[in-house]
Parts: sequence; structure tokens; C-alpha cells
Amino acid sequence: MSKVSVALRGWRFPEDEIFDEEGELRPLAAMSADTRNRLIRLSAILGEPCSACWLEHGEENIERANVATIVYGEPMAEIALCDEHEADFLYWYREAGGSEYAGTKAFMDEFHEWFADGNRAPADYGGLEHVDEAPEALPEIDPQTSECIPEVEAAVEDLDEDEAEALDLDLDSLDV
Repeated sequence: MSKVSVALRGWRFPEDEIFDEEGELRPLAAMSADTRNRLIRLSAILGEPCSACWLEHGEENIERANVATIVYGEPMAEIALCDEHEADFLYWYREAGGSEYAGTKAFMDEFHEWFADGNRAPADYGGLEHVDEAPEALPEIDPQTSECIPEVEAAVEDLDEDEAEALDLDLDSLDV
């Protein structure tokens, strides 16, 4: 089973769980709860500024921030980053103790605190090499210009309260 990133690198999804044989997005009810929640949250954070850029420039200069292209962490405790700041995150995670917060609600806050204190990766610190094996097989969603994943947004909007509850979705907590 292959895994794919959709819209932003980082979170990887089982391809056969989110896409049908024709390459169309499966109904939300056909996905596992984790996949469904990540996909909905991903749609909500698409087009948002990089967390590190936001910390550098502040809300008053947010237009100077890069748009996030990568996401790490868990939904609602995720860190959205631009390519420029991925190495800082990886250094924090691998070398500065960030891995101890993996899977916790403190994950995002701890990275923000480390970064806001002026910590950065050394200039020669390598990041990850991302390989796009078959990008043409995925829906074209540009994080620079997209505000959501249209198919996910439409699927969420079509859910009534009972359906959302049956899928164990807390739409308020996912910020859709």
C-alpha cells in the first residue's frame, strides 16, 4: 500500500483509503477516523502562513510570511512550515529534544517556544529529501493559492449534525 501527501508534505495518507480506483476522493465515511480528521484539518490549514515565519514577523507583518508547504505533528497541535524553516523544525525534533513531545498537545507550543527563543538549526544542517514519485496522479492543490481542498470542504459542508456525530467528527475542533 503506497502512502501519499496531499496538498502539503508531511502528513502521508494510505492512497487506497482516500482515493478510489478512478483517483477521486472517497466519501469521508469510507475513511478511518484518523485519516478523515487529518484530511479535514489539512483542508483547514492549507494556505496558512508558516508557523516559524509567523513567529519571526508577527501578526502585524504577516504578509511577509511564507505560506506553509509542510505539516508535522497531530491535528490541532500541528506545525505548518515553509521550505526555508523545515530544517529548523527537524533540528529541534532530532537534536534539541523535540521528539519527546511527539503525539502530544504540547508539540506545537514547545516548538514555538524553542523557535521564539531564537533557536535555529545550524547553517549546514540538512533537511529531508522529498521525492515526488507520481505527482500527476494526485489532485492539483497549490498551497500557495488554495484555501482548502475543495472536495473535502464540500464533503464537510454536506454533513448534517447527525452524520458528523456518526463519523465522530468534532467540526469545531477541526476549524473547518
